[in-house]
Amino acid sequence: MMVTLYPVLNTLATAFNEGTDAIRGGIGILPRKFSMKSVDNILSKQEIFDAAWVSASKTVIITVLNLFWTGMLAYALSRREYVLRKLMTTVMVLTMYVNAGLIPNYILISQTLNLAHTYWVYIIPTMFSCFNMIVIRTYILGLPDALVESAKIDGAGDLRIYWKIIFPLCMPVLATVALFVAVGSWNSWFDTRLYNAGQKDHKTLQYLLQMKILTAGTNANAANATTDALKASSKVEPVTIRAAITVISTVPILVVYPLLQKYFVTGMALGSVKG
Repeated sequence: MMVTLYPVLNTLATAFNEGTDAIRGGIGILPRKFSMKSVDNILSKQEIFDAAWVSASKTVIITVLNLFWTGMLAYALSRREYVLRKLMTTVMVLTMYVNAGLIPNYILISQTLNLAHTYWVYIIPTMFSCFNMIVIRTYILGLPDALVESAKIDGAGDLRIYWKIIFPLCMPVLATVALFVAVGSWNSWFDTRLYNAGQKDHKTLQYLLQMKILTAGTNANAANATTDALKASSKVEPVTIRAAITVISTVPILVVYPLLQKYFVTGMALGSVKG
């Protein structure tokens, strides 16, 4: 446990240590000279809060839409009476092995779909995940068929069966998938770099923090205005800035994960062994 916990505590100690003292190294799990300057400098810019709102909103929307579309398709492909379910499943699984690559994807999103420089570039391409569909479908296949059969005898349609019966029973695996999607969306920054780097209103928190990490080690002449502001204090150094950025970007996930942990363990266990 300490092997896992020590890097976390060391990063926290570095983030809240005085910068000029931190460059000496040798910081353990507690700050040697406590200081909030690195965190204060990062949070002093309004763009950080604007970017945090973009990241949080897109994470919530992507998670909800991904669960909605992926879950419904997983249920459809789990029904044995659907004659094309094997073919459709095979075709979707093939997309996990065969990928056109970065350039065709960029052309598709930016030119064909015209999503570049818009907020929707974060939403539309991520509304469905084949891997998540397989996980949910495998879980649904492990549920008793009698539940669906009895509901159909009572006159319920597939849509009502899914929302009234299957959906509540799938909460463990859905919570697992939600955690996957939310963490991936929250940590994503490369899509902003590709499609929205020049759009101030659509920059995400992870993108801004990644740019600060990349520029934190440059000298004052080569650094941009944002990095100059971060290093304005003599007690702020790149090593503490990087640690503070890491802490700020991981706090939301650390808050959410314990709430979903019991569902995560159950969902992964059942969704991976039944089929």
